[in-house]
Amino acid sequence: MASATWLHSSCLSNSLLPTLYRKTTLHPTLLRFNRISSAARFFSSPNQTNSSVLVQAKRRDGFLSKEDQVATPADLHFESPLSIVEYPDPILRARNKRIDTFDDNLKKLVDEMFDVITDGIGLSAPQVGMNVELMVFNPVGERGEGEEIVLINPRVNKYSKKTVLFNEGCLSFPGIYADVQRPESVKIDAKDINGAKFSVSLSDLPARVFQHEFDHLQGVLFFDRMTEEVLESIRVQLQALEKKYEDKTGLPSPERVKARNSRKVAVGFGKS
Repeated sequence: MASATWLHSSCLSNSLLPTLYRKTTLHPTLLRFNRISSAARFFSSPNQTNSSVLVQAKRRDGFLSKEDQVATPADLHFESPLSIVEYPDPILRARNKRIDTFDDNLKKLVDEMFDVITDGIGLSAPQVGMNVELMVFNPVGERGEGEEIVLINPRVNKYSKKTVLFNEGCLSFPGIYADVQRPESVKIDAKDINGAKFSVSLSDLPARVFQHEFDHLQGVLFFDRMTEEVLESIRVQLQALEKKYEDKTGLPSPERVKARNSRKVAVGFGKS
């Protein structure tokens, strides 16, 4: 288990506080992250590189109209209990639609997503088979404790030039951990569970968790950001997941890391 990480409460700006899907109140001066993230397991690394891998995936099928990108009731329909979608399921690469309906069904979906990460920190909707722009995380990592944060239709407003190398993992890649370089802080715009707009600045671990989950909403997976050297260290494990998918579905893997040269992603975070 990772050692506890202590961060000042300024990591979550005051503008976020009224908009959280809140269960309890955090200590006023410190946030403690004392559990392993089930959506992204993080261990700080003393190493940093000069190059920054900042990404939002390019749209792969051209541009859709705003109307076409809005989630329908069918897009938000789900069966309980939710289950984790593992690589290389094509759901993880599919386009995710904007949410415009804020109702009891959405609140139930959010509640069940938190149930999936009872021992972790963050989760995106595509990871439970829902191709909509929704992520949840709880910095404390304990259901019923800390702030249960809901971000709907998030967009990145700014990100820091300073980057940090951390060891990440992901529920959709069970047992796989490797280094990923990301900006140290981000400023984001989003909607809360009731559809109210807000902005918040995140740094350190909350920023890392957000970026990992935001990537999922863009169809970007954490190994897309890895250097070739780092990717090589987990290539066999990724191939094992591809084989697992084929054995389970009887279908060929929709992507193969063996044939991957270097997945190209657009530079910078988009706001559209």
